[in-house]
Amino acid sequence: MLHWIAVHSLAIAAALFFVLPFVFVLLTSLMTDRQALTRDLVPDTWVWENYAKVWHTPGFLTWWRNTLLYAGLGTLLTVASSIPVAYALAKFRFRGQRIALLLVIAMMMLPPQVVVIPMYLFWAKQLDLSGTLWPLIVPLAFGDAFSVFLLRQFLLTIPDEYLDAARVDGCGELRALLRVVLPMARPGIAAVALFSFFTLWNDYFGPQIYASDNPAAWTLSYGLESFKGAHHTDWNLTMAATVLVMAPVIVLFFFAQKAFVEGVTLTGVKG
Repeated sequence: MLHWIAVHSLAIAAALFFVLPFVFVLLTSLMTDRQALTRDLVPDTWVWENYAKVWHTPGFLTWWRNTLLYAGLGTLLTVASSIPVAYALAKFRFRGQRIALLLVIAMMMLPPQVVVIPMYLFWAKQLDLSGTLWPLIVPLAFGDAFSVFLLRQFLLTIPDEYLDAARVDGCGELRALLRVVLPMARPGIAAVALFSFFTLWNDYFGPQIYASDNPAAWTLSYGLESFKGAHHTDWNLTMAATVLVMAPVIVLFFFAQKAFVEGVTLTGVKG
């Protein structure tokens, strides 16, 4: 036992480093108002009603629906628009292919804050969509640089012989993509979908820019900041709201971690 602990001490320390903050948040969310302001770590009384209070807070259910729309529809558009581009970069040979790949990599390095002003002027002033989430959702229909790159790396691992056999059997490129490539690329697609969903679910910057003046369009990440300001002394309620925001992401990763890890491993992406 001591040998096992010594061998895995670094992994145990890393696990505790990531788990203990969540345990602290969870325990604080189950305390009473008074105990949450003390140094106690374990609740004297387990107050599960805190979650009901948070759930029935005016606007919280709206924030939940908006976040599901933003993350769900945005993930669907990202995956659907990135697959054809990644397939072309991985399996086609054409003039300017390397330049196109370099442009994709360059877009990965470009912070979104760099283009926020022209994008805001376009969506808010030209199209008058300020106060909604559509300026954040619609651009995802045109692909995402990181998703394209990740999928391209995965598609490179699929042997070209499968595609050659499909073409010999009379399949066009679109049919070969749908019938041959996509079933074999499920782990990579799952990894891209999870990356996209997690990013959009936790996005604070985008909703702050476009939806801050319309509470009906707030997401959970932005609404949580408002909730924290309104309950700055009720740490138990603030922690309960935090748990409700984190729970879907944790549950989703728990059930999809096998496909996620396999997809990331086969693409060669680390860190």
